[in-house]
This record gives sequence, C-alpha cells and structure tokens, in this order.
Amino acid sequence: MQMSTRRASERGGANHGWLNTKHSFSFARYYDPRFMGFGPLRVINQDRVAPGRGFGTHAHRNMEIISYVVAGSLAHRDTIGTDGIIVPGEVQLMSAGSGISHSEMNASREAEVHFLQIWVTPSALDTPPRYDQRAFSRDERGLRLVVSPDGRDGSLTIGQDADLHRLLLRSGESAEHHALRHRVWVQVVHGQLAINGTQLQPGDGLAITAASALRFEAHADTEALVFDMI
Repeated sequence: MQMSTRRASERGGANHGWLNTKHSFSFARYYDPRFMGFGPLRVINQDRVAPGRGFGTHAHRNMEIISYVVAGSLAHRDTIGTDGIIVPGEVQLMSAGSGISHSEMNASREAEVHFLQIWVTPSALDTPPRYDQRAFSRDERGLRLVVSPDGRDGSLTIGQDADLHRLLLRSGESAEHHALRHRVWVQVVHGQLAINGTQLQPGDGLAITAASALRFEAHADTEALVFDMI
C-alpha cells in the first residue's frame, strides 16, 4: 500500500472576492501536471461563496458532479426541472451525461456558503442526465456510505465504479475501512485525522494506491470524505 499526502497549503486556487476557491487538482487557470486527478476523481474544489452570489447558468457534459455543503445553503436549478436548496447533512449528485445546464448560488443574502464540489469521470458517456439529493443523519458516527454505483444502503447512485463514504468521528474515536478497490482518496473537511499513522489537517488529501485495511483515528472532532475507487 502506497500513500501520498496532498497538503491544503499546496493546493491551487483563486480569490475573486465573491468566490474564494482551493483546488486539489488542476482546474480553470490552475494547472499542475502532477495533479490532474486520481483515478476517476477529477476535481475537488473547496469553495466559499459570498452571500447572494454564485455560479450562473452553465453547461456540463459527461461528468458525475457531487456537491457537499459544509456550512450555509446552496441553491441549485437546472434544465431538467430541478429547483432546490442543499444544506449541511445533504449530498447532491448530478449526472451530466449527454448534457445539462445548471446554476449554483448562495441561497443566503447574509451568510457565506462553504461547500465542496467534486467531479468524477463516468464509466459510460452520453447517458441521460439526472439529479438526486438526499439527507444523511449527522447522528450517524463513523463511516456512512452516501454515494455508490448501485445505490445500496440508501446511497445516491453514481455512474462509475466508486463509493463515497462520509466519515464523522469525535475526538478520540476511530473507525476502520477495508478497501474494495485499488484506490482510496481521503479529503479532510475539518478536524485532525490520522490514517495508518499519517497525520492530516483540514483541507488535506491523502491518495492511497493498492489500498487495503485503513484505520482512521480522530485527534479532534473530524469530518472527512472517503472515496473508494477503481
């Protein structure tokens, strides 16, 4: 098993005033040939959007897009008729497929919205576009499956051989994950997390290849995302 840490301070990004964004992988004007993605995981952007601002209507095609709200509220509207708001504890998955346009705006005119936007390349192209959104109780500690290729355990269905787990641990708690696939990426949202002895801070990512048994130990109240992928 091989592990490589992507520190938060090493990420690319930009501050546009209304948008402060950090990119774990090459995106927009940030380009680093060493960080073009990890397996099918293509984008992890940590976005903070000012009140009343956001991303106007724009198009996507052949990408699985996950939005994970950390704080605040995010308004989504798209060309297949979806119009709703995403808040912490909910996960949104939009399969762009053959083509979809959408907007993502801060639903509040008073508070910032902080969210992660995640892109995963699909296993099949030009499928019918679709949208789903689901709430997952934050009372569930440890690992909670929120996205999978088969929708098991009440998770959202993604068009790729990949699982996404939400990890919630209080300080001093631990959890274990036995990887089902070759790659695992862990993205720390907040807290302090040790994975098989490797220490991670907020915004850090950990790339694991030839993944096997992983042990998560929280040194503070911690929230993280765990991708298990081909």
